[in-house]
Amino acid sequence: MTPADYAEISTLMQRYFEGLHQADSAMLRKVFHPQLAYACATEGDPLYLDLDSYMARIDAREPPAKRGDPRDEAVLEIAFGSDRLARVTARMSMMGRGYLDFLTLVPHEGEWRIVTKVFTYLPRKD
Repeated sequence: MTPADYAEISTLMQRYFEGLHQADSAMLRKVFHPQLAYACATEGDPLYLDLDSYMARIDAREPPAKRGDPRDEAVLEIAFGSDRLARVTARMSMMGRGYLDFLTLVPHEGEWRIVTKVFTYLPRKD
């Protein structure tokens, strides 16, 4: 893939992290595909949502930024399967938990968008 593809996905990921930190569903709708599939893979906490259901949860939460939560996030890997398929592995802390995200991206209207978000909780580092 081209350096431009990596740069575009890196920019998308910064919007993703910022949107989650601000609990800004308008910003997040610009990074997610309209047909988003959202799933929690943590044992004992099954959760499967579509985009509108997930955005309703975002809108209902107190923004981590307002709570004063520090930002702690990283893109661990960007991998391409083709010019129409990418995967991002990311980690972050938010609302008292650590998360590991596996994100699948596809082009939508000329831009990369997250079409699947599967995540699990990470053990706390106390």
